[in-house]
Amino acid sequence: MEAYYDRRAAEYDDWYVGAGLFAGRERPGWEDELRAVRDVISSLPPARTLDVACGTGFITRDLPGHVVATDVSPGMLSASRRHHDHPLVQADAFALPFLNDSFDRVFTGHFYGHLDAEQRTRFLEESRRIAPRLVVLDAALRDDVEPAQIQERILNDGSSHRVFKRYFTASQLADELGGGQEVFAGRWFVVVESRR
Repeated sequence: MEAYYDRRAAEYDDWYVGAGLFAGRERPGWEDELRAVRDVISSLPPARTLDVACGTGFITRDLPGHVVATDVSPGMLSASRRHHDHPLVQADAFALPFLNDSFDRVFTGHFYGHLDAEQRTRFLEESRRIAPRLVVLDAALRDDVEPAQIQERILNDGSSHRVFKRYFTASQLADELGGGQEVFAGRWFVVVESRR
């Protein structure tokens, strides 16, 4: 998956803004809901936040407080620099180079839904080690998608990649995180905050 996201870095924001290969997709209410999610993220209490798997930084720029953004992909980190001036650290989400309780909050957007069961356990343990609060933004479960699937994704260069993807209701995600509070639940996105 890392190689796919590194190759996708230059075009990843097309998914958010409906450009490129996403220009013709029917996504009713997408723009309004994306604005609402960004408003919800920006209204979180300011805190020392570690953004894990920040990608291009499209959402990172909305996080309030002192933010450090990490990603394993050099391409994503390079793209992330265009959106914000927070410190960037190349790091593996399962072995973060920070001391216990270095942050008040761990945030991750559209990463958790790509993890298999063993990876989820490792990520949650690492997140809980780093901070007492975890905020997860991911894809909402809808009638037109399966809860878990292998997707074929095509990049602008024509290459094809198989990617594991899960979709959630806010309550399902909260349960998986070991309890939590729904911050946002829409057609396209869910946001849950969990405390250790």
